[in-house]
Formats: sequence, C-alpha cells, structure tokens
Amino acid sequence: MRPANIVTAVADVWAGAAIAGAIPPSFDWHRLLALSISTVGLYGGGVVFNDVFDAGLDAVERPERPIPSGEVSVEAAIFQGTALHILGIIAASTCGTTSAILAASIAVLTLSYDRFAKHHSVLGPLNMGLCRGLNLLLGISLIPEQLPHWYFLGFLPILFIAAVTMISRGEVHGGRARTMLWAGILFAIVELAQLAVAQQQGFLIEALPAVALHAFMVFRPLAAAYRNPIGPNIGKAVKSGVLSLIIMNAAWCLAFGAWPLALATLVLLPLSFQLAKWFAVT
Repeated sequence: MRPANIVTAVADVWAGAAIAGAIPPSFDWHRLLALSISTVGLYGGGVVFNDVFDAGLDAVERPERPIPSGEVSVEAAIFQGTALHILGIIAASTCGTTSAILAASIAVLTLSYDRFAKHHSVLGPLNMGLCRGLNLLLGISLIPEQLPHWYFLGFLPILFIAAVTMISRGEVHGGRARTMLWAGILFAIVELAQLAVAQQQGFLIEALPAVALHAFMVFRPLAAAYRNPIGPNIGKAVKSGVLSLIIMNAAWCLAFGAWPLALATLVLLPLSFQLAKWFAVT
C-alpha cells in the first residue's frame, strides 16, 4: 500500500480543504475525516493494483516485492485493492455527490494508469498527475460551492506529479539528464504559481518559507540526478518528490491563511519519513 505515500495523499485533501476556506472552527471535521479516509482507500487501492499488474515485471526487476516474493498472493492483492477502492468511494459519498464522483474518477484513473497508461511516455505521467490533481479537488469538495472558483489549481499537482513520474522511468536502468532538466522546469512552474496565488490571497510572507523548503527538498536530489542520471540518484529524486508533497500542501494551506491545517499537515512529514524507512516509497 506504500504507507508513506498514503500520508502525502491525506495532505492533498487537507490542502484542498484549506483552499476551499476550511479554517477552524468554521467547517465540519467529520466531513474532512471522511475525505481523508477516502483518499487512503483510493491511493492504497491504486498502488496495490500497481503491484498486481506489475507482478510479472517485478519478478525480474524487483523480486523482493510482496507478490513475486510469495508473501502475498495475486488473489489476495486483488481483493485488498478492490476493498480499498470501494472504501474510498463510499467514504467520499458521505460528503455528497460531487465528492463521490471525484472519488470514483480517481479510482478509474488509478486503474487506467496501472494497467495501460504507465507504459506510455506521455499518457503515463499525465494520468498519474490527474490522480493527484483530482485528489486536491477532492479536498476542495469539502465545500462544493468552492470548486468552480478553484478547480484550476488542480492543474499544478498534475504538472508536479507528471514531472516526478517522468523521471521515475529511469529509476531501475538509469535515465537522461534532459529528462531531469524538463522536470526541474515543471517544478519551478509549480513553485512560482504557489507564490503567485499566495500573493493574490495576501499571505505571501506566510507561504514563502514552506515554498522555499519544498524547492530545496526537490531540487537538491534532482540536481544530483541531472549530473549523474543513474538509477540510485533518480530513485532519491523520486522519493524526495513524493514525500515533499506534504511540504507543498502545507504551503497551500499557508497561502490561504489556514495555518492550523498547515501545522497539522507538517506533522504528517515526520510520520511519512518514518514510514518510508519501513516500507517502499517507489
């Protein structure tokens, strides 16, 4: 299930809630909890099915993974992935039709990525990015009437995750420096867009430290991968890109003045790092 990654998905939802205007105590905590449970199911189900569809390839490239190593059967993994996706959709449906539609769309997109899109150089990163973009919108759906105002912010996680997915293709056999360069450009666009939104909302000073920390966290390993695009360096860049999503989401909270949610989101970072020591991230 990639528990460290699941924590970052929860941070997506909390950032979306902050964008929607969920500043304590002016919103329903029960609905936020339901959406948090939803994203756990959707992300967890998606990565479980990723292992299901990759079982044959992992037997060659990553025989230590649960299915090829024999720790988990394919049948058990399919049951688990299905149950998690159903949990995600049901939990979202308790918050209304809009949330349910977004959750169902994410479930479909995770399956399309796992089965088809991941093998395509353009469609794969775009598909994965869409999963994250809709996950942010899932958080915004906490207050559904805010979606028409802020839906366009979902394009930024699409760009960021598309870049991470793009560089991850070289994680096993190595990649190309040019790919790292393009990823860096996409990262920079996201950082600058966050600062622009924070400025528009009147919270630039508050958001700036988080955006700067996020930039440091992603560009440092990316620079190493650019200089020497071998598998281990790329793996570190991918891992940092995934875990840094918590910082990026905290920056969104600060950009909209929701500092309580920003602090709560930052608390997720050490949890994610600890889980990353115990479980695979990529």
